[in-house]
Amino acid sequence: MAGPRRFRTGFLPLPSPTLEPTAGATLVRSGVTILFVSIADFSGRVRPDACPGALQVHEAADGPLARVRLPGGAVTAPQLREIAACADELGSGVIELTSRANVQVRALRSASAFAERIASAGLLPSAAHERVRNIVGSPLSGRGSGGSLDTQPMVDALDQALCSRARLAALPGRFLFALDDGTGDVIGLGADVTFAAEGSRLGRLLLAGSDLGLAAHPDTVIDLMIAAAEAFLDERASHAAWRIHELENGPRRIAARLNDMTTESPAAPAILAEASRHADLRDSPAIRRAGRIAQRDGRVALEALVPLGRLTPAQAVALANAGTTVRLTPWRTAVLLNLSPGEADRAANTLEEAGLVVDPASPWAGVTACTGRPGCAKSLADVQADARRWVSGLDTAPRTPVHWAGCERRCGLPRGQVVQMIATEDGYQERQQ
Repeated sequence: MAGPRRFRTGFLPLPSPTLEPTAGATLVRSGVTILFVSIADFSGRVRPDACPGALQVHEAADGPLARVRLPGGAVTAPQLREIAACADELGSGVIELTSRANVQVRALRSASAFAERIASAGLLPSAAHERVRNIVGSPLSGRGSGGSLDTQPMVDALDQALCSRARLAALPGRFLFALDDGTGDVIGLGADVTFAAEGSRLGRLLLAGSDLGLAAHPDTVIDLMIAAAEAFLDERASHAAWRIHELENGPRRIAARLNDMTTESPAAPAILAEASRHADLRDSPAIRRAGRIAQRDGRVALEALVPLGRLTPAQAVALANAGTTVRLTPWRTAVLLNLSPGEADRAANTLEEAGLVVDPASPWAGVTACTGRPGCAKSLADVQADARRWVSGLDTAPRTPVHWAGCERRCGLPRGQVVQMIATEDGYQERQQ
């Protein structure tokens, strides 16, 4: 195994996109100071946090990769068009959706120009906090039949609170917040700090997926979630942990620090039983996601499946043009909200023509893959191409979700029951999870 590869940091002035990083220089444009950090992989568990961002890129096999955080998966149509333009003009034309509802742009020819354009689009509210703005939310945000609370304003409030505290810029890039509207759709993502709504005026706080009976009120839970993150920083001071579950007895240690801010819920046994039910859901087969969803207000949401989680610039523009309210999801789909039935019909036609999927019975439903070659140096195969060839031979969606992986790391493996197709030196090996 190769030893640690070098990394460099420094401030990068950007009057020209062709300049190389110059230590000590800064750029302030549109109110944002751009910090350029180029990183590479490190060996060993105890290492600098290598999660990429828009300012700290990952040196992938096919070139620099940047990740843009989209709290709650929310992105405006102009922002989505700018991401598409950046991928087309500065990268390889590949936009990847991540399991945290963020986006990645691959093979950047100018990471500095990309950072400047993303900042100008309003997607970098804090250069210091850009890699820790990891917040997922229920995509329908209370509009669906199972939702009870509009969580997107809470996502926005949490994002603002996170960016307002200088200390929280030290959170690891893997630390994750989640806000569930009552449907249970993001509870199973294993976030470090989760608010799970139970009606419009009550909820519970989960720590690393553990329910310790902490009741939470929607009006005050943002302060509680921020306090939990600060408590994690206190507890990890002598431990190289990136997530709460990596701390010995982590959830209870964090809960103890929050004790003065909360009271134990009188309905703790019932809450714990509900938590067990959601734990069972985490191991159940993946839900097929695509098609129309009735909103409680009579309007329609349209969910589009993105084959293998990769958007072309043209597909991103089609999404932007099809609806004003776009939510990307942790299961690598895109949701258009608040459509009339006629608008949903027109949007479905537009997205299908662009190569996106709105039919839940499509062979693409339930098929996922890692990056593979040529983007990942560790991959033993071009799994994206192999998965596409395999899907082309199907008439309907596979009975059990299938994940294609280029090596034993199995990056992007979904939760629940999945058939795994793992590349080896002698071809693909099929395994059941």
